[in-house]
Amino acid sequence: MIAFIDVMKDRFAVELVCHTMRAAEVGFVTARGYRAAKSRPASARTLSDQLIGTEIARLHAENYGVYGVRKMHRLLGRQGWEIDRDQTGRLMRSFGLRGVKRGKRVFTTKSDPAGARPTDLVKRHFRADAPRKLWVVDVTYVRTWQGFAYVAFVTDVFSRRIVGWNVASTLKTDILPLQALDMAAFDAGGDLTGLTHHSNHGSNYMAMVYTDRIAELAAIPSTGTVGDSYDNAMAGAINALYKTELIRARGPWRTVEQVELATLEWVWWWNNPHLHSELDYRTPTEAEQAHDANPESLLEATASQENT
Repeated sequence: MIAFIDVMKDRFAVELVCHTMRAAEVGFVTARGYRAAKSRPASARTLSDQLIGTEIARLHAENYGVYGVRKMHRLLGRQGWEIDRDQTGRLMRSFGLRGVKRGKRVFTTKSDPAGARPTDLVKRHFRADAPRKLWVVDVTYVRTWQGFAYVAFVTDVFSRRIVGWNVASTLKTDILPLQALDMAAFDAGGDLTGLTHHSNHGSNYMAMVYTDRIAELAAIPSTGTVGDSYDNAMAGAINALYKTELIRARGPWRTVEQVELATLEWVWWWNNPHLHSELDYRTPTEAEQAHDANPESLLEATASQENT
């Protein structure tokens, strides 16, 4: 009632608003009641809601406006706020904040039916017991005023950390996905012995220059079946989140270079401050640090998360 009068009082007198509304709605506040309410000091709950709500709005904006109630509740706890999940949801609704939903996947790679295909070594089991054991890769695209920008990601399954990426104006293998792979290989020290590299059957990843590089790095190639997106579901999910959290939220995009700079910032956020529910609400960097300190701890946390 008070908020309604606040909105209408600039157009109509408070007495007129209250008189009209009391005739239409039983129990509507009187003009005297409205003025008493406005002069009354704010309650402790109101002040608390304003303080925490402002902080929630700040954190929501800092995290690309994508966090829903669960992740925001976890983030507030990490920031030192003692607040329950229901209150978090109530304050997010009052501030008009909400999480994001993924869009549908669009395919950007085409299979080469004549090419030799490695065996599917993953079989939709996207789990690894340590970093640098299993990488998944995929390509997506962004519309810009200059044309298409193509984006390649290399993701470590264990920690969900994006270990390599590249943005280019072409899908050519040696320019787009190969440079993302080289970035990931450099990050891993240049030796991928024993690592499984999993991709779809796109011609980008089946090209000789790419497969030769995988062999040179001593990685083991793996691909899913043709035309089945579930066989590379984790890489596809990361592409979908990238499009939802960054591309659609902050477009339109003018140039490929603008997309590249924004992707750089988003990848840093994804790897460092971003909380992942699959990692028991840790960041990818924290997951790898926890593994280095205690190799069994994250596996147990991840297993318990999957069983809940």
